Amino acid sequence: MIGAHRYAVSVAWTGNRGTGTSGYRDYGREHLIEAAGKEPISASADRSFHGNADRWNPEELLLAALSECHLLSFLHVAVRYGVTVVAYTDDAVGSMVQTPDGGGRFTEAILRPQVTVSDPGQLELAQSLHAEAARLCFIGASVNFPVTHQPVTVAVTH
Repeated sequence: MIGAHRYAVSVAWTGNRGTGTSGYRDYGREHLIEAAGKEPISASADRSFHGNADRWNPEELLLAALSECHLLSFLHVAVRYGVTVVAYTDDAVGSMVQTPDGGGRFTEAILRPQVTVSDPGQLELAQSLHAEAARLCFIGASVNFPVTHQPVTVAVTH
């Protein structure tokens, strides 16, 4: 292992409505995610699990982490291969199933990067770089479900 990195976050439940967890519907799922020097993230459970739909939920944050990691890995690989990326968006989706015991797990994540490069001659190369970016993504390598990629690469039109 070349280097080890540690990360620290604090999660504080803010959903006590006055009676704590006296009943399943008696408490809120709201919480704050914080890290030193950063703006807090207002989070909750998914609405289907009695959460606040106006806040980020853990499932969305996991999907966002996968998408963001691929983005950053792809940009890194693009620079190494001399590909100039001028725009990148991703409309990622994920699927989760619940188990009879009340738990659940993600079954897949699909990343759909839309990449714009400056040189039309590099379209094929840029498209191929997603495989290396996927291999280098720390988050994607850490999950136990498939993360697939459906990239579309275009060149700047003048």
